[in-house]
Amino acid sequence: MTSLASDLLDFHGKTVLVTGAATGIGRAVALAFAKHGARLSIGDLNEDAARETLESIERLGVEAIFVRTDVSSEADVQHLVSETVRRFGKLDCAFNNAGIAPRDADRSALAQMDVSVFDRLLAVNLRGVFLCMKYELLEMARSGSGAIVNTASVAGIVAEPGVAGYVAAKHGVIGLTKSAAIEYASQGIRVNALAPGWVDTPMTVALKDEPELNARLREAAPIGRPARPEEMAGSVLFLCSDAASYVTGQVHVADGAATVRGMFPTQLVGKPL
Repeated sequence: MTSLASDLLDFHGKTVLVTGAATGIGRAVALAFAKHGARLSIGDLNEDAARETLESIERLGVEAIFVRTDVSSEADVQHLVSETVRRFGKLDCAFNNAGIAPRDADRSALAQMDVSVFDRLLAVNLRGVFLCMKYELLEMARSGSGAIVNTASVAGIVAEPGVAGYVAAKHGVIGLTKSAAIEYASQGIRVNALAPGWVDTPMTVALKDEPELNARLREAAPIGRPARPEEMAGSVLFLCSDAASYVTGQVHVADGAATVRGMFPTQLVGKPL
């Protein structure tokens, strides 16, 4: 039976890997882990922004490394995980957050969607999570413990028109999460997914420039505003902590009650949350 620490969010002595940590949710989560004592390994393609994140983490007095990583590349992911273990000796937690949204030019009904658009969305958003889990699980299984959180989306629970590739990828992330959870529970590894709604990040910044859409988004979520990236951090830290020691295979929805209400504006076509 897991013994709960007095500080349930104490990650001192823990090694945490975060992908997509250069900006947005990934950056906020990486900094939150650092504030709670974790050593960080961050992977991203945006080198300049990732190094800024790295510097911010180091200013908090904890160790951290950055490894340039394309999560759709098996070699890159294997290198990220192996470098993490080489530097810190183990891997305790992972937040597989790297992802991309469809571009405006990619919007179309399924039958009109270019195959290359579909393939690109799945390569990063689904294959990337699969590859990260594959190598993270191998390391965690060696130590007999670990916690993984994968970033899905409310688009992994409900569908939006015009972005079938994104919806398919995010539904797939939830499927991978559930499969891994039942396969590795007996080895002391927990796997859960985070499903954010509208979060104010660089990936969604374009929504601010469309006043009508912005207003409808606010109407869609009863809470009446987008989330801040930092508001996703608590969910991830909880799911990786001993406070969630009996939670695995679950989808944690953080969307301001948008999916509870069941309202998604039709103007969201091609504007994934």
